[in-house]
Amino acid sequence: MKKLVISTGAGISAESGVKTFRDTGGLWENYPVMKVASADGFRENPALVHQFYNARRDQLLSVQPNAAHLILKELENDFDVRIITQNVDNLHERAGSTNVLHLHGELMKIRSMTHPERVYELTPPDIHTSLETRDSYGDPVRPHIVFFQEDVPNFEPATQLTREADIFVVIGTSLAVYPAASLLHYTRPEVPIYYIDPKPTIVTTSNKDINYIAKKASEGVAELAEILRKNYL
Repeated sequence: MKKLVISTGAGISAESGVKTFRDTGGLWENYPVMKVASADGFRENPALVHQFYNARRDQLLSVQPNAAHLILKELENDFDVRIITQNVDNLHERAGSTNVLHLHGELMKIRSMTHPERVYELTPPDIHTSLETRDSYGDPVRPHIVFFQEDVPNFEPATQLTREADIFVVIGTSLAVYPAASLLHYTRPEVPIYYIDPKPTIVTTSNKDINYIAKKASEGVAELAEILRKNYL
């Protein structure tokens, strides 16, 4: 079974109604990004950051996985599918995908500030946190999010997955956010690359042969599935 490694960005979740701070008029417009999504911002005003991510969790629970998420799950019937996502939502998991690596953290999880290896999943209705929130050890918690100014701990595992790929796919990203945007450069020379986005960034710094599918995620993933089953099974 061929290993299909898929890198997803905000575009795949946008069709479900998940807004991003890069959208025009997007949900971050009332908050300076560095105030709510940076290490400095959390140190300066943790209450605001908790409030911000509580609102993001509320919004996430109001949306559902879309056709693109569901088709990626279906591809597990024919391929060894591994998803590397920049998204902090859990829509891949809710669609049923079984191998998802989150580069930028997970919105529905929190972790201890004194023992970061202690990570906890939030389940409705208890999805809100505050300065007073403590884990069972009495330690304060923070969002399980990779803030700006912090390292991306899952990037090395992501590069290893990419090196192992027989087919590599990029979905719904402008390839402007690093280090995630550099993943395609870790593919082996012979590996086919597919890039799905309504307005894909033309990659000019790579010697890779990239197949562009200039469609939104749900349409593009449906087309991709046909291509993969026709050419690689």
